[in-house]
Amino acid sequence: MNAIGVMEMPANFRYRDVFLMGKPRHNLYDRFLIRHPRMDVGRRAKIFAPYDALKGFDEAVESKDVQYVSKFVLPPEDEEELSRKLEILHNLTFNSRIARANHVQVTVIFYEACSDENHEVYGVKGQYKTITGTCWNVDTEMTQTILIDSTRISLTNVIGINGRDGLFSHYKQEDCEEI
Repeated sequence: MNAIGVMEMPANFRYRDVFLMGKPRHNLYDRFLIRHPRMDVGRRAKIFAPYDALKGFDEAVESKDVQYVSKFVLPPEDEEELSRKLEILHNLTFNSRIARANHVQVTVIFYEACSDENHEVYGVKGQYKTITGTCWNVDTEMTQTILIDSTRISLTNVIGINGRDGLFSHYKQEDCEEI
């Protein structure tokens, strides 16, 4: 008994002879192949690609799952400590030559407001993010920003800074003016 797939082939199967012949094989100059050339694999793959009727819909649904929180205010003692660390970083990255020489590695924790205009908390709530990299500039006067690698962060959104190798423990409050 021969089988089709997993089913047994019935004895009175109408196309038994055709099935037993197997897959058709065509010559290079066969009339069928000339009329119906083989499709290359790249074009054939497009036939089976998933169809997305609403472009961006999946991303929009996923963006609604993001949890946002309100911004909290630092206590005065933490704010003073943050100001001390920013002053140390400002002195270590006063200009680009000094910044390149010192190559200060820091981790900054900051608040970023919701930037999705279609979300109900747009501009009201946000997320706390962490970035680690080289501090290139701390501008406390003009733009009030800190530049970590290529990311510029507003100082009003920074809630914490940590340095590598005990960077901030080397300097005391009195040393900040002398740097």
